[in-house]
Amino acid sequence: MSTRPTVLITGASTGIGAAYAERFAQRGHDLVLIARDQARLDALAARLRSEHEIAIDVMRADLTQLDDLTSVEARLRDDTRIGILVNNAGSALAGNFIEQSTESIAQLVALNTTALVRLASAIAPRLAKAGTGTIINIGSVVGLAPELGMTVYGATKAFVLFLSQGLSQELSPQGVYVQAVLPAATRTEIWDRSGIDINTLNEIMEVGDLVDAALVGFDRREPVTIPPLHEAESWDRLQSARQGLLQQLRQSAVAQRYQPQH
Repeated sequence: MSTRPTVLITGASTGIGAAYAERFAQRGHDLVLIARDQARLDALAARLRSEHEIAIDVMRADLTQLDDLTSVEARLRDDTRIGILVNNAGSALAGNFIEQSTESIAQLVALNTTALVRLASAIAPRLAKAGTGTIINIGSVVGLAPELGMTVYGATKAFVLFLSQGLSQELSPQGVYVQAVLPAATRTEIWDRSGIDINTLNEIMEVGDLVDAALVGFDRREPVTIPPLHEAESWDRLQSARQGLLQQLRQSAVAQRYQPQH
């Protein structure tokens, strides 16, 4: 049994989640793996147990279903061994907004935002009380770019970034590290599942490279890690500009340009 904190990973059967499972197993962490595909979860768990001699629990769960979601929440609240949550489960959606069904949009929002924030809410009080722990939320650079046309998906990922930054402000003084990871296009099954042809994309990052980079940011305790961003100063300038804008806001006075013209 590992003395390191157990890591609970959602969307763990393939792609980014499976790569996180592999990397944390290599580091000697016990795992709790969550996904819908029981067979894939079992196969991954069996291989990692054999290769790394760690304890792995598997929970089959569809996080858009309330009963499944509340079961995972209970595990996060009650299992004091779990010290790291990787909020990775997510999906995308093909087409533009008016082509997408209301039901498909609701499912996307339920998985990408509602499930993510509920799981963070389930574990955060316990971590804060303990004075240690980590929440890793997988966002996307699409959340910075409405110009890319993935309106609802991008909106959910903008939520993930804002939530992560807000939680970092609240929880870091209590010893809890919160990291937002913002991939660009990465070679995972999310594209096929959402009906998007990956071959139409110009550049694709390999999933192992993405997770390795994200873990460099994790080890550095970065609040926001953007593996495809080559100039870190660009992010710093964006944050400085945002903070400068906030300083110009005056709640008691309407800006001159909005004053009625007589």
